Amino acid sequence: MRRRSKSRFNIPTKYLLIALTVICIVAMYVSFALNLSGGPLNTVAGVVFGPMQRGINSAGTWMSDKASNFKQLNDVMAENEELRAQVEQLTEELDAIKLDEYELNNLRELLELDKQYSDYDKTAAYVIGKDAGNWFENFIIDKGTNDGIEVDMNVIAGSGLVGIVYDVGPNYAKVRSIIDDSSQVYGMVLNTSDNCVVSGSLQSMNRDQVIGFSDLKDTDQKVHVGDAVVTSNVSSKYMEGILIGYVSTITEDSNHLTKSGTITPTVDFEHLQQVLVIMEKKETGE
Repeated sequence: MRRRSKSRFNIPTKYLLIALTVICIVAMYVSFALNLSGGPLNTVAGVVFGPMQRGINSAGTWMSDKASNFKQLNDVMAENEELRAQVEQLTEELDAIKLDEYELNNLRELLELDKQYSDYDKTAAYVIGKDAGNWFENFIIDKGTNDGIEVDMNVIAGSGLVGIVYDVGPNYAKVRSIIDDSSQVYGMVLNTSDNCVVSGSLQSMNRDQVIGFSDLKDTDQKVHVGDAVVTSNVSSKYMEGILIGYVSTITEDSNHLTKSGTITPTVDFEHLQQVLVIMEKKETGE
């Protein structure tokens, strides 16, 4: 089979493109030189290059708009990141201010408490640990025997009695609060001097945020809801006159001789951070 011979006049593409370019340039020059603005060359150029020019213009406009939108989007994103960083910084500063304010309020409460019980020598301590749960029924403070802390020393905070030290080490002490189930304190209704037994109860704290009292002799019916209850002078572990809380309910016992009820503690046993330890104690154990 005979092979088909290649064309003798095969012109390379680049040369063809150059030739067409030259022809176009010459045509444009002739049209301009002879002022053929209304002639056939101008008509042909308008037909051929007009749509192309409009397409190029449209594409250029579209690309310019897209570039402008993209730049605006980048600017907005950068501004958004800057604002987000500012918000995070302001949030951190606000949290720090709130923390400082909370600590300042705690220090003010301790200062007022120190003034209120100025007859007692006291030392401040931080709470560094606690039992599981919402309440500070048993917790650990950061001072111990090296700081003069001893078992049975009273602990106060907020506006009154927190509890008592029951175990101590060189650099720590454990405190049992008056809301613990095993806690019992001899209390006294301040306006009548009637004594009662104040007992801790986590169940009643969880339910109504109160603890109980019993064995109150109120034959004259003078004890009322809202009366203050303080530590009694008959207590052998707790110093006299420390505020425990306020009577919230009163019920007459079945023997018709005594009354029972509940007390709302004056201390916030859910948010203890700092306490004062009274650096003296009663000599006999309860």
